Amino acid sequence: MVALSACGSSSGESDSQTSSGSKTVTLVSHSSWAVSKPVLAAFEKTSGYKVKVLTDGDAGQAVNKAILTKDNPQGDVFFGVDNTLLSRALDNGLFQPYEAKGLAQVGAEYRLDAGKHRVTPIDYGDICVNYDKKYFADHKLAPPATYDDLVKPEYKDLLVTENVSTSSPGLGFLLGTAARYGDGGWQDYWKKLKANGVEVVDGWDQAYNEVFSGSAGGKKAKGDRPLVVSYASSPPAEVIFADPKPAQAPTGVAEGTCFRQVEFAGLLSNAKNAAGGKALIDFLIGREFQQDMPLNMFVYPVLQGAAVPAEFTKFGPAAKSPETMAPAKIAADRDDWVKTWASLVLK
Repeated sequence: MVALSACGSSSGESDSQTSSGSKTVTLVSHSSWAVSKPVLAAFEKTSGYKVKVLTDGDAGQAVNKAILTKDNPQGDVFFGVDNTLLSRALDNGLFQPYEAKGLAQVGAEYRLDAGKHRVTPIDYGDICVNYDKKYFADHKLAPPATYDDLVKPEYKDLLVTENVSTSSPGLGFLLGTAARYGDGGWQDYWKKLKANGVEVVDGWDQAYNEVFSGSAGGKKAKGDRPLVVSYASSPPAEVIFADPKPAQAPTGVAEGTCFRQVEFAGLLSNAKNAAGGKALIDFLIGREFQQDMPLNMFVYPVLQGAAVPAEFTKFGPAAKSPETMAPAKIAADRDDWVKTWASLVLK
């Protein structure tokens, strides 16, 4: 249940050698983790640490596994807990405090654990509904622009989203609807969404790369849903990885359906190599990694002044007015909302 698949570089040391003096530092993350080899190699050369990476599943699954193994963690640093799941990790004592070097250069709006420093903000992005431009052009139908649009009859049986109990973007979409419609309104909204034929799958990869008709993977898999809960940065990814590259992104973003997500890294409470973990967190908010990150994980840097690729500006700008929610509100209501959502949508 808690097995993790290994990737990245490793020094080949045995588990018995992973003490505080080890020169291997282990990062645990979700399956979307990525970094350019030269950037990681530069950190390893400068710090003297070899980095081992363990990845498995969506963010929700990875956080749950980290909590289950917190007394004997799989690694030293966890990357990928976001504001939708942050309170769960903090309430379970997953992290030990560490104030990262360079934290003052990170935007204050992203430092959601300010003062305690149990986690360090690394990136942000917007969870939004994406649409398949060709589908809507072929059907002479305007794509949806808002949450309200998604429950209209003309969009029946077109949307696929992720299970909120296992998927970070799925949970973010739920929180976006709760922020938009309030405590008393989001349930009625989801009843309408269910009646309008929304499909629910386990995770983002299945939704985006198999069921969604607009992605490169979805086209190969003959996906039949032209609307998907994904990210504002997904359209530039479709351009960057295409061969040949199109002049315009094949997918678009319904800007009135966005929820702001912030991702964090933290030093695991029982890390065997705390010194290496601290060095790794410092690296994650350093300029070299922050500027490398957008084209690898398709998120925005939190470091002030970090350059953003031109493809992001052209094809996937951050949402101008995303829905947001205070971490305390998420902590207070998330579990009840997830249970209520399941009873409304999955039954």
